[in-house]
Amino acid sequence: MTTTNTAVPATDAVADSRATRLLLAALRVGVGLLWIENAGWKTPPDFNSLRGYTQNAVDYPVFAPFTWVVEHVVLPNFTVFAWMTLLVEASLGAFLLIGLATRLWAVIGIAQSLAIMMSVLNAPNEWEWSFYLMIFAHVALFATAAGRCYGLDGVLRPTWRRSRGRLSSVLLRLS
Repeated sequence: MTTTNTAVPATDAVADSRATRLLLAALRVGVGLLWIENAGWKTPPDFNSLRGYTQNAVDYPVFAPFTWVVEHVVLPNFTVFAWMTLLVEASLGAFLLIGLATRLWAVIGIAQSLAIMMSVLNAPNEWEWSFYLMIFAHVALFATAAGRCYGLDGVLRPTWRRSRGRLSSVLLRLS
């Protein structure tokens, strides 16, 4: 009996299908819009709503070292941290929306989702799976390099690949 090598080629037709690329782009855009919406209620200059959620990290602790940092570092310097939160979440939304440096922003999204989870996981009326789903969505964006599907990463990668510059090399790895 003879056997033939039927190894799956490196580029699988299913993985490269238009439907798969569209779904990955939809996931990336959807997560980006979620961050933009999430940044929308963090209103300067007082950030009152965000202050309440941040206080939850102290009132309903999840992880003692995180609670200590929030109580002794974040809350006393709240305005600085509030602006950083607003800028990070708005940037997350914008970069995921256009699909630029998607892998980098997926890692930042994982970190931000973990920070939010550590702040409110034990607070009343929070659904813990929402945080797990956000983390899983960012892992999927990272694992699939979703910015290459109808995003600027896919458009600019050939240019970055041809360039010998340091920035192009970094962007190639982050896309």
